[in-house]
Amino acid sequence: MRFIEKLKHLLSIGKAQRILSVQELKQHPLFQKAKKSLLGRCQKTRGVSVVALSFAFIAFGAAATAPGSPPDKDNITVTTVKEDIPLPSLSDQLEKLRGEKQFFAREDKIRPGDTLGTLLTRLGVDDRQAFQFIKSDEKAKAFLHLKAGRTVQAKTDDKGTLYWLSAATTDPQEGVTIVVTRTDAGFTSSNEVAKTERIVEMRSGTIQSSLFGATDTAGVPDAVTKKLIEMFSTHIDFNSDLRRGDHFNVVYETFWQNGKLLRTGNILAAEFVNAGETHQIIWFERLPGKGDYYDFSGKSNKKAFLKSPLEFTRVSSGFATRVHPVTGNIRQHKGIDFAAPTGTPIRAAADGTINFSGWQNGYGNFIVLKHWGAYSTAYGHMSRIAPGMSRGKKVSQGDIIGYVGSTGLSTGPHLHYEFRVNNVQQNPTKIDMPNAHPLTAREMVKFKANLADMQHRFSLMDSSSHQRQAASN
Repeated sequence: MRFIEKLKHLLSIGKAQRILSVQELKQHPLFQKAKKSLLGRCQKTRGVSVVALSFAFIAFGAAATAPGSPPDKDNITVTTVKEDIPLPSLSDQLEKLRGEKQFFAREDKIRPGDTLGTLLTRLGVDDRQAFQFIKSDEKAKAFLHLKAGRTVQAKTDDKGTLYWLSAATTDPQEGVTIVVTRTDAGFTSSNEVAKTERIVEMRSGTIQSSLFGATDTAGVPDAVTKKLIEMFSTHIDFNSDLRRGDHFNVVYETFWQNGKLLRTGNILAAEFVNAGETHQIIWFERLPGKGDYYDFSGKSNKKAFLKSPLEFTRVSSGFATRVHPVTGNIRQHKGIDFAAPTGTPIRAAADGTINFSGWQNGYGNFIVLKHWGAYSTAYGHMSRIAPGMSRGKKVSQGDIIGYVGSTGLSTGPHLHYEFRVNNVQQNPTKIDMPNAHPLTAREMVKFKANLADMQHRFSLMDSSSHQRQAASN
């Protein structure tokens, strides 16, 4: 075994000084001697010996080549480099800034009684040339006629010289802006159309006390909440059907200009869980720019008749026998009375044509709408009839036709509503009206693509809602 000890010594030298390559180990006399001693004479012995010798040298080689202990710190040379870095002179920087022209941007709103002079003064403008240009230029004169509340923006230098002046001269939804700009040749004026950005927003909420309270908490604009009510009003009576714990998801459009909300657009999809029953709608355009709402199976959400002609009210008298509050007679009440404050808008329950508009005995101010087939609806005791609602006028479902009042035989403000078939009053709560025309096969393909996108958005909102509930618990 002496040659083994020598072999170990050889490998330790290689580890301390340099790593011996496999080829160098094979050529070394000790390796040759070990080979002759270990291989034996028979073929079986030589086979076992070769394997053993190989593992031995692999083990020794690994020991020789494997990373050893960290290098000695005393042998590491550390050099510290010091260099002075000159800092720029503060006075030179200030002097450079003083040499450059400084600009200031200001924004203010038109106030009642403002003149051009008072407006420019608040904006930091002290520029006689700009003042004269605005008063004389045909387009720039629009600044003299801006309504109170309109926002005006100006850019000036530190001496009050005007370089740019801008204001919306029309309704923000139209996006027309008047701009006055200083050039080398003087001032120019132009009307520009501001870019409008469309954003799709998603909101969800749970009813705790009221619908508007829940939508306010969720950040849903009131205009969107009102549309939500209109779309589900054929399935849910928001005056009496809401329950604590009812949940909603809504996806809708908003339009922005220069970082400010201009208006809300269509509700693209909505889901309302009322008393455990889920109602879902999605906006779909059968023709470009002409769309309607459908449930998730592709059926039109538009019922033939609204469940209630008023957005917010309560039923004060149903379709039943009663004592008339004015005459005292017992007779059948052939309609439904909706109590509401005077002036509450009354909506057409369905598409139709005005068959009667005016005063009629105990009904007071009265309108009768003729719909398709044998159906008609009547609206009584109105404080006034909406402008333009005269006989022969065509109306669409949801159009305002009049306002709640107490005219005729009435003891207080309410709407008397009748649903008629062949001019005979019927109980509207027991009439089941059909939906609109179904989608075609080609339209259904496009519809399903839109639906998949909205369902994905609902899943995201539901997931977020569950996480908030878990965090609150």
